Amino acid sequence: MGKPRYIDATQENGGAFVERHIEGSVVMLNLLRFRDVADYSASPELAPPDPITGEAAYNRYIEHVMPYLQEAGSEVLFSGRGGTYLIGPPDEKWDLMLLVRHRSVRDFLAFASHEAYLSGVGHRTAALQDSRLLPVLEGQ
Repeated sequence: MGKPRYIDATQENGGAFVERHIEGSVVMLNLLRFRDVADYSASPELAPPDPITGEAAYNRYIEHVMPYLQEAGSEVLFSGRGGTYLIGPPDEKWDLMLLVRHRSVRDFLAFASHEAYLSGVGHRTAALQDSRLLPVLEGQ
C-alpha cells in the first residue's frame, strides 16, 4: 500500500477547523503535487477530448475558480513553483504553493460550498496527486 493521498478535507478536519472559532481573515497555505496525466474518471463531463497534464487541469480549475474567489472577497496573495525541501523530507516535493486570503471562515465556507464553484472542482481532483491545505492566522 502506498502513501496516503490528501485531496479533500475530511468531516473531522472540517469540524475541527470550524471549532477553532477563528475571528477575522484566514490565509490558506496550499501545497500541491500534480499528476503526470490528469485523471478525470470522477468527473468525465469535465474531461477534455485529449489527455492533459495535471498542471494543465489545475490551470483549468484556477480559471474556473477565480470569479467565485473574487465574489467571496478572497484573494491570491502568492503563487509560486515548489520543489524539494531545504529542510524537510528528501523524498517529498510540491509543484505549486499558493497563499489565499479569505475575509473570514464563514466567507471561506460559503465559497467552498458555492454550487457554481463546485461544478468545476473536478478539475482540481483530476489534477492533483496529493495536496495539503493549512489554515494560517496572520500575526499569530
